[in-house]
Amino acid sequence: MPVSHAIPSPRTESNPRGPQPAIGFDHACLGYGSKVVLDDVHGSVPRGQAVALIGPNGAGKSTLIKAALGLVTVASGSVTVCGRRPTPARAHTAYVPQADTLDPEFPVTVGQVVLMGRYRAAGWLRRPRRHDRAIAAEALDLVGLGDRAGHRFGTLSGGQRQRVLLARAIAQQAAVLLLDEPFNGVDAVSRDTLLDALCELKAQGTAVLVSTHDLAIAQAVCEQACLLNGRQFGFGPVEQTLTPQCLRACYGAQVLEVDGSVLVAGA
Repeated sequence: MPVSHAIPSPRTESNPRGPQPAIGFDHACLGYGSKVVLDDVHGSVPRGQAVALIGPNGAGKSTLIKAALGLVTVASGSVTVCGRRPTPARAHTAYVPQADTLDPEFPVTVGQVVLMGRYRAAGWLRRPRRHDRAIAAEALDLVGLGDRAGHRFGTLSGGQRQRVLLARAIAQQAAVLLLDEPFNGVDAVSRDTLLDALCELKAQGTAVLVSTHDLAIAQAVCEQACLLNGRQFGFGPVEQTLTPQCLRACYGAQVLEVDGSVLVAGA
């Protein structure tokens, strides 16, 4: 069912929800050290919209997300977040990695995991305030797990743990949300809940950059798609980029058309 919870607006010291694009790529060539792995990415993520990163494994999707975090080398061109370079803009960015480092066996509750998202705002050495706990509880409600706050994180299913990690990111109240393959291995209920939560966040003005292999998810929640495979093969509205022609150029022979639907073999 669609959610209707409201997360308080993020801080706006540097106007992160201003008129400039939330994320901008200006003919960016990206890599690690001297090795360029992604060439000439050009496009933007407006506030209140989502962009899907589409491409085969090793295409550079995670690299582009890390570029928005300031974790990769920009060999040429530029990457901006809320009008600034990515590193100083991290206060306005929340990130859900492809594989979280939180050990499921660690004795921590669901509520405590979500409260981790408040550490940056509250201070690492300070106890969470009532305000922080309220924000964390609201974020957990948004992903449909408000009744699991006292449960140990490791006892949840994989899909539920992914929803908790999204709640942790939501609790940061960031203007930009970066998600690396958040739908991998999740059940149908968690998938639908994650989609509903992303739609709610967009309605509140959050910009979303999400990598996924699922074209149906991209079409359901994203206004734009960026096709990547070592370089950019398209960046624009999903109806113009997620076409057989564009996908075949990006994936090659892996793209099939079956009864009017586009399928990517092995994705």
